Amino acid sequence: MVNSSKTKSAESANPQYIAMPPETSTQTPPRVTSTEGINRELSWQVAANLFISFKYAWNGVSYAFRTQRNFRLHTIIGSLGIALSIFLQLKPIEMSVIALTIGAVLAMELLNTAIESVVDLTVKQTYHELAKIAKDCAAAAVLVSAVASVVVTSFLVIPPLITLLASALH
Repeated sequence: MVNSSKTKSAESANPQYIAMPPETSTQTPPRVTSTEGINRELSWQVAANLFISFKYAWNGVSYAFRTQRNFRLHTIIGSLGIALSIFLQLKPIEMSVIALTIGAVLAMELLNTAIESVVDLTVKQTYHELAKIAKDCAAAAVLVSAVASVVVTSFLVIPPLITLLASALH
């Protein structure tokens, strides 16, 4: 239950603070049986075996790919980076580093999607400065990992690419 004296003091200290209704902070979220046609009833239970755990993880990847434009974009760019690495015949360790940085970007994008979903569930249709901060920081984590991935891939791909282009021109 929200203490009204604490809420009023928080509102006066921060004019952007919007008090959440008491039922939002005290009730358990309702059981959701489907999201975009996916049966999620069992996702509220502990997975019975490893296969079910992998199925839930794949559902997350599948959901992100279907609904998140940036996840699809990072997947395509990452695939191009791997294809270029194979074409340039980079060493296995170099391709591994590129694959790890791409994996980090995709993992950050999945975490960003999860954080945004939880924040949206919590604040519903209201604006809250802390919700904005959480979403902005999650998006920034994706941006930082994506920039790092581009830098790492550039360091590993550009030298052999320049060599290949120089030999093709001569």
